[in-house]
Amino acid sequence: MTIARRNLPAALAAAALAALVAALPAAAAERTDSAVFDLSLRGIHAGTLSIAGQIQGESYAAAGVLKSGGLLALIRKIRYDARSRGRVKDGRFTPQRYEEDADTGKRVSRAVMDYVDGVPQVKKYDPPKPPREDDIDPATQGGTVDPLTALYAVTRDKPRAEACNLKLTLFDGRRRSEVTLAAPEARGEALVCAGEYRRLAGFSEKDMAEKTRFPFVMRLEPLADGTMRVVEISMDTLYGKGRLKRR
Repeated sequence: MTIARRNLPAALAAAALAALVAALPAAAAERTDSAVFDLSLRGIHAGTLSIAGQIQGESYAAAGVLKSGGLLALIRKIRYDARSRGRVKDGRFTPQRYEEDADTGKRVSRAVMDYVDGVPQVKKYDPPKPPREDDIDPATQGGTVDPLTALYAVTRDKPRAEACNLKLTLFDGRRRSEVTLAAPEARGEALVCAGEYRRLAGFSEKDMAEKTRFPFVMRLEPLADGTMRVVEISMDTLYGKGRLKRR
């Protein structure tokens, strides 16, 4: 059977998630989430983001694919493919393994991190980069989460009381950043959250001078059981106003 090109990121995320879920402890599935978002920049279609995740007992697995599309794909083909698994308790995520394959159109890279007692261990970061004065020692990054775990925590379906209450510190193997959600505002049955992504450390001087804070607004709507689902995220990017809209 041929998979339509526009559905390829979702199919890849689902396949990766199936492989991760097979490694989870045997237990009844408590929650499975999957979503495909269309990405637009300045009102122009720029790609798709697909995320799939599952929580079984106190274990979780997630997979995600970001792929450029539309006019952006004609200029530069970008792809981010990641898998993550770990433990979750009382809404707190603790990764155990993270794998990332990325292609920026100029550079292809791969990163693998394992975690010991919540502390990341960088097992692979290819191609290697020369050391810098602002490099971060992974041993000091206990309690952080990987980028995909953070993305899953932000976009997954969740109870209304938790929808706009989140603060996570991220570490991707070289850089430390933070994402927060707060200030819930009811709009009918929907909720709107104020969010922010912030660069903290490990970024180049050029990156930090360019921009350190990226505010965003997230809209959630209720499902039949009252659980809130993310339907749209509007954000500031380096390329102008961006939007993720759920299909």
